Amino acid sequence: MPLLVVFGGLPATGKTTLSRELARRLSASYIRIDTIEQTLKAAGLAVGATGYTIANALAAENLKLDRTVIADCVNPVLASRQGWRETAQRYQARLVEIEIVCSDLAEHRRRVESRIADIEGLIQPKWQEVMDHDYEPWDRDRLVLDTAGKSIGDLVDLAEAYLRRCSAATGAT
Repeated sequence: MPLLVVFGGLPATGKTTLSRELARRLSASYIRIDTIEQTLKAAGLAVGATGYTIANALAAENLKLDRTVIADCVNPVLASRQGWRETAQRYQARLVEIEIVCSDLAEHRRRVESRIADIEGLIQPKWQEVMDHDYEPWDRDRLVLDTAGKSIGDLVDLAEAYLRRCSAATGAT
């Protein structure tokens, strides 16, 4: 059974760092919403929900190949989360949701204010924009990883252990 791992969380909480490392460890396909959305903007196209629609289509293509897919996105609203759930269901994939938080506000702010874009043309949000971001509470079980004061290695270890528990619980191998 293919696996769809969807990361969510506010900007600068550590989603990209963690999701990339997990993708490396699992040799998984990696889909980053920021890359898709910035490419749309650079082409002069409207973004809106289009980035998530494209990301779900890319995930679906990889799930059809029985690939593990890691999706790196803010995933801020129930509608975007439901889109991932529908993709997983449609392609008979096991869905694992991981929310990344940074409980230390001073550390989170430092990260926001010191980030350098790794995607050409991407403008990083300011601290107030991150704080004002529309971010709805989650309505399902998920793994919540707090990146404040923890190593990337330890957090990815926790994510891998959670994936193994989810696999055991569903009888997947």
